[in-house]
Amino acid sequence: MKFAKLAILAAALLATPIATQASAIEAGATVFGPEGNEVGTIASIVDGVATLDTGKHKVPLGLDAFGQGATGPTITVTKVQLNAMIDEQLAAAALRRDAALVEGATFVSVDAQPAGMIQSINADADIVVVEREAGLVSLKREHFAVDANGALMALFTLAQIDSATVAN
Repeated sequence: MKFAKLAILAAALLATPIATQASAIEAGATVFGPEGNEVGTIASIVDGVATLDTGKHKVPLGLDAFGQGATGPTITVTKVQLNAMIDEQLAAAALRRDAALVEGATFVSVDAQPAGMIQSINADADIVVVEREAGLVSLKREHFAVDANGALMALFTLAQIDSATVAN
């Protein structure tokens, strides 16, 4: 009987920090790093992913990435470290995009539809002229990315691209 009471007490004690942690991770909460310094604020939580706003980047993190400290939610990296990691990832993605973004390259829309071919790239104005069957459309370099398969992709749906196309 004593063992059963101890087991119930232990379960209650273990459940308390989990409930506290879950309630502390909410939109608007300030998140702290391992040194106790502020890393950012939770902008939103959707489907178990918190978007942490560092002031420089909005970083998606699973709720399991957070711990609970005396002052609130914590993560294991500092603001400087997190921003540096995101900067590196963005730079690597830009390099992959720029390597794929060449004249004559075909690309797909964000909704995975064949969307056209790169006709020309004006590096000074950062404008990419895209040839479609219906005409031409100008997009910016930042409007492209490389998908998980390495394919060049415009960050617009085919309908959005078509609505901006000008007949030649």
